Amino acid sequence: MKKSIGISPNIETFFGTRDENVRLLEDGLSVTINLRSNAIELEGAPRDVARAEQVFADYESLQRSGYSFNNGDLNSMLRVLTSDPTTTLRGLADAGRQRSFGRRTVQPKSSNQRRYLEAIEKHDMVFGVGPAGTGKTYLAVAMAISALLAKRVNRIILARPAVEAGERLGFLPGTLQDKIDPYLRPLYDALYDMLDPEKVDRYLEKNVIEIAPIAFMRGRTLNDSFVILDEAQNTTSEQMKMFVTRLGFNSKAVITGDITQIDLPNARRSGLLEAIEVLKRVEGLAFVHFDEGDVVRHHLVQRIVRAYDEHKARVAEQQMLLLEAKSADSTSEKPIPLLITNEEKGPSVEVKG
Repeated sequence: MKKSIGISPNIETFFGTRDENVRLLEDGLSVTINLRSNAIELEGAPRDVARAEQVFADYESLQRSGYSFNNGDLNSMLRVLTSDPTTTLRGLADAGRQRSFGRRTVQPKSSNQRRYLEAIEKHDMVFGVGPAGTGKTYLAVAMAISALLAKRVNRIILARPAVEAGERLGFLPGTLQDKIDPYLRPLYDALYDMLDPEKVDRYLEKNVIEIAPIAFMRGRTLNDSFVILDEAQNTTSEQMKMFVTRLGFNSKAVITGDITQIDLPNARRSGLLEAIEVLKRVEGLAFVHFDEGDVVRHHLVQRIVRAYDEHKARVAEQQMLLLEAKSADSTSEKPIPLLITNEEKGPSVEVKG
């Protein structure tokens, strides 16, 4: 099926750098898009062409209404749209309008990120589990700031276990806050990225935003709060149970972690691993699992995550083959004959005929 649609003003901005958005649409919707002198020609299956036509119509409508796409937002929306048939460009744009993220515009860059944001909106406790660079912490902080600015909560509490990543830093000078700040730096980075530095400092000074190690959570009841536990894979079972039972009235909790980067001495005692198993059937909770396709850092990070996953699979396969070989050897061994010495036979008896 072929269909031609009219060219709207400023349509060249839709195509993106080196037509990357058009190629993304072509691959995701299985259509061919050609720009003619007076029209855009779409070719493909009727259903796919209809979806592509809807994308262009939504883009034109959003432009007329004054909506502006910034920082690669359009490319991110198209990635979500092509991977999820139920979404539309207008629907994704309207969802972004409904959230206020301070000075930043934050758009989900994958279907899992969109499900993550929707889960945080609908549930009081959400677990975001996946590899580095998938936006687990950043999006959680964005949703916390959105809730604070919209006055749905009165404060934000950001917690993190103070566990060193494979090295001992020894004694750290300064006040207690000075000692724990290095462990909480990623949370500060997200805050300063989304809010003016003066506002962040003012919120921190007034304890509207509180950043603390998870050890400080014991005994507290957190009402009217948005609570985030980052690097949850490095909590112990006792710490995780303590944290998930702190939730008070009108509060939300988001727990993020990467189970492939556990820095505890005994990885099997990770509180996150236990919580995934224990809480998976509890009503009112949501679990969102990310994978390498959700990595939004440098493109090399996605390849690195994939390489580590493949290496882990190869090592597991080799270990399984070794176990099978050892098992086969043990079953095929012949029984060792029992050697009896003359002493063990006892005295001989001579029989005369």
